[in-house]
Amino acid sequence: MTGTVTILSGPPSLGPLLALGALRSPFKRPRPGVAFPGTGDRLVLPDLRVDLARLAAYERVCGFPTGEDSLPLTYPHVLGFPLAMRIMSGRGFPLPLLGLVHTSIEITRHTTLAATGSYELTVHVERLAAHRRGTEAVVVTELRDGGTVVWESTSTYLARHRTEAAPAAREPEPDPLPVLDEWRLAADVGRRYGAASGDRNPIHLHPLTARLFGFPRAIAHGMWTVARCLAAHGTPQAVRVRAEFRAPVLLPGTVTFAADGERFELRGTGESGRVHVSGRVAPLTR
Repeated sequence: MTGTVTILSGPPSLGPLLALGALRSPFKRPRPGVAFPGTGDRLVLPDLRVDLARLAAYERVCGFPTGEDSLPLTYPHVLGFPLAMRIMSGRGFPLPLLGLVHTSIEITRHTTLAATGSYELTVHVERLAAHRRGTEAVVVTELRDGGTVVWESTSTYLARHRTEAAPAAREPEPDPLPVLDEWRLAADVGRRYGAASGDRNPIHLHPLTARLFGFPRAIAHGMWTVARCLAAHGTPQAVRVRAEFRAPVLLPGTVTFAADGERFELRGTGESGRVHVSGRVAPLTR
């Protein structure tokens, strides 16, 4: 383990961090080869306990069963997100928070996570990586129980800027998955998820605030879309999931959920059937 370790007395307040990151964004100019001096520095939140009322609200908006003494697979991301935002809104982080796009997440759950348990939460930026469209920040979140990692995730966040990289060759699309359901998404999904998760990014809340950032309507949170898919798909207790966020979901809207037991997709309706989220679920083998 490299870097410094900062022990927090409580979870950071997400709203002020998002505002601070937005204010600092115009002064950050990402470019090829940019470095982050804080790579490897860890924020640690010990003795973390879950707010069961917020958890229930999250379960309802994402479609998970409520009242069970186990955390949904995606919920530790919600717990770690304020720590990640504290790092990425910091003065020394070189990528602007505004315009930073969550492009993928890989989650590994090693065992059942009790909702009433006590955990240690750790978040750090593992590295910055060159991408054909800019620079990616790779953020690692770990949940420990008694010193043992029981859940971990790796997220990539892309800051777009000019590069000299050649365009990547387009990979052939896999065969379409069988459609299992069609979901009509209400206009308030972003507000409901924002209230449950604390992520009240304005692009998710109202058409007016979304238009300020170039979207015709509010868009669903990427982590809501993958959570909703996994709630419908189901996962084993020991599992690894990888999801790619490929296109925003406009609210209100209608999407189709498709899956084959291993792969899943969230697609638009109509002839184009644009893929919004694609993912894969794999049980862990001992």
